[in-house]
Amino acid sequence: MLKGLAITPPTVGRISIGRIVEKNGKRLPEKDDQFTLTTQVQQRGEWLLHPLNESLRKATTGKLRAIPVRFLFNDPDLNLRAEYSLFDRDTGRPVCVGNGETCKRAGDDGIETLPCMSPDSCAFGQAGGCKPYGRLNVTIGDEDELGSFIFRTTSYNSIRTLSARLQYFSAVSGGLLACLPLELKLRGKSTTRSYRSTLYYVDLGVRAGSSLQEAITQARELNASRRAAGFAQAALDAAARAGFANGAFEDSIEESAAVAEEFYPEESGDGGSHDAGRVNATVTSTPSLKDRLDQRAALLGGKAA
Repeated sequence: MLKGLAITPPTVGRISIGRIVEKNGKRLPEKDDQFTLTTQVQQRGEWLLHPLNESLRKATTGKLRAIPVRFLFNDPDLNLRAEYSLFDRDTGRPVCVGNGETCKRAGDDGIETLPCMSPDSCAFGQAGGCKPYGRLNVTIGDEDELGSFIFRTTSYNSIRTLSARLQYFSAVSGGLLACLPLELKLRGKSTTRSYRSTLYYVDLGVRAGSSLQEAITQARELNASRRAAGFAQAALDAAARAGFANGAFEDSIEESAAVAEEFYPEESGDGGSHDAGRVNATVTSTPSLKDRLDQRAALLGGKAA
């Protein structure tokens, strides 16, 4: 395989709980209270709906707030990859990606490996709007058993809940996560930070009308059937693990541009865009992204002192 290129699960569609809308000439993210399944094709700035979006909606009486899914891998960390991520909003390229211990940071001299703290403790991350970023791959239906839909999120609630559920379902099933019949669920909660308005996040559970014991029984039966047919799940997990490790950053240039637009907008307030304007105004020549972030990090550090 090509070195430096992350080999990720083949993606046939997207799962979202929001969309991009145009306001005052700017494209901004807008949250929703239901799931939407789209293709990977845009037309006039809108993602085209996937055929499964309509069929799943016909199966429910209200809004689409549950999707039956399975997972490609038994290893929970292969199905959900979550990192602290900072993107360049101008190009969409990832600048710094870390796991809370170490990070890979792109600079003028290439990619460096540095210590990683949480965004709240990192002046460089605060300057650039670093935040948790998760990618969940699931299969829907039986049309393409190795093709997946991807759900991207920067929600603490979704990342934390999905991480816990994946670990728990893997444990109680004896490591048969890829065989469990599960469903993504949209849940709501109110917090002081949301001013008591409803926040929606994604959860994972057994399918409606089934119990955990029944799901585990079905997983064992499916696992036995797959093994009898020669399906090598452990080899599939190993191939995916090697593919993810093959690149410095998971998202491609094309994907990361859309990610930056949806999850890292200038107007989000996560990076102090007004401070950035004041810093850049003092520079007589066009600075690099790293210079701009370093300047903003120094400014934040001065304010903290």
